[in-house]
Amino acid sequence: MAAHLEEDAGFFTRRGVVVAAILALHVFIAWALATGLARKAIEVLAPPIQTVIETETHKEAPPPPPPPPTFERPPVEIPPTDTVVEIPVAQATTAISNVTTQHVAPAPPPKAGVHKNAGPDLKHFPNSEDFYPPASRRNNEEGITQVHVCVAGSGKLQGDPTVEKGSGFPKLDEAAVTLAKAGRYLPGSDDGKPIDSCFSFNVHFKLHN
Repeated sequence: MAAHLEEDAGFFTRRGVVVAAILALHVFIAWALATGLARKAIEVLAPPIQTVIETETHKEAPPPPPPPPTFERPPVEIPPTDTVVEIPVAQATTAISNVTTQHVAPAPPPKAGVHKNAGPDLKHFPNSEDFYPPASRRNNEEGITQVHVCVAGSGKLQGDPTVEKGSGFPKLDEAAVTLAKAGRYLPGSDDGKPIDSCFSFNVHFKLHN
């Protein structure tokens, strides 16, 4: 019975110590909170977290390198050379110079030769009405025939006249050649001297109502 009491007394003694320790701890914590000691202890044990905001900078890509410069060859300019021409200056002299100027008259121009072609002698030339073919009159044929003749220096025909351009009617062309044979002509001349020459003329055949 005495042993059991001793055990209970020891148990209560240890229990009281634990309770006292717990109470003491709570009192200490309350005191630390009241005096700010707990906050200082936390700051010592765990320093405050500092938040650093880093802004992300976007680096721009460097611009492409410029193209290589093109070198143009400058034009070569050759400065003009200054050519100095020295003209000798006549020196003044007191000597008397005798200069005789002769005026030469220009030679007269040569006389141009007077050339004249042959032509019909209109005072003694027949009329185309006298050579109009009767058949052409009945058929109402009209036209112009160009005749070519050559005249000697004597005024005579050289050969038979020829048709250079027809009228379109053979009978009228034949009548024009006959008229040319019957006509008289003036010869051509060169500086007044008769020469042989050729020419052409027209023979008109026209009906008169």
